[in-house]
Amino acid sequence: MRHTKKEWEETMNTELIFKYLSELKENNNREWYHQHKAEYKEANAQFETLVQELILAIGKTDGSIIQNVPKDLTFKLVRDTRFSHDKSPYNPAFRAHIGAMGKLPVPVGYYLMIKPGNESFLGGGLFADMFKDATAMVRDYIVQHPDEWDQVIHADTFTKYFTVQGTALKNVPSGYDKEHPQAAYLKFKSWYLEYPVKDQELLDIGTFLPKMVEIFEAMKPFNDYLNRALADFKMPTR
Repeated sequence: MRHTKKEWEETMNTELIFKYLSELKENNNREWYHQHKAEYKEANAQFETLVQELILAIGKTDGSIIQNVPKDLTFKLVRDTRFSHDKSPYNPAFRAHIGAMGKLPVPVGYYLMIKPGNESFLGGGLFADMFKDATAMVRDYIVQHPDEWDQVIHADTFTKYFTVQGTALKNVPSGYDKEHPQAAYLKFKSWYLEYPVKDQELLDIGTFLPKMVEIFEAMKPFNDYLNRALADFKMPTR
């Protein structure tokens, strides 16, 4: 069920999200985190409510994601600090990936990160360049379907919001034609989109929600293209 702006203003309180995450950023330690579990639960409930509304709204044009449950799509605040100079135990951000297989990186879907300090963004595409098989599948698909790729990334609804981003090699990798019309994109190891969002936009969620949906819907042809490329991809087993 879609909500009106008035209903959202009455039921949705993104200020709780920003208040909690801002305080966690200032007090990034285990003692503070455990002392403020109640505030976390309140803020997380607001985030899951937003994710649920996005599932329902995006699901009108992308039925592959409609079966998702918000709590299965969110990521923990705990950071893996083993290989990082920054030993802060928590990432002060709420994150979710809405895909056909939940929060798994493949199939690709719709990514939301809320992080105070104007660091929030709406994302899509393949972020996981550590999966070499996935990278090879997308490169091969671009080689075989260059015109379709060109149509997707140059559509007016796409260029209004996005440019393709991703980690990339300096040169076209061995085995691929350096003169291919999409050679610039064959250098990529990941292909993703990020639309930056200001804190104030998310604080006025009743007004901003329709734009969020519009932006995510504009990603769909890009996600669909990548998912066709990744149709035979199998997640590595541990």
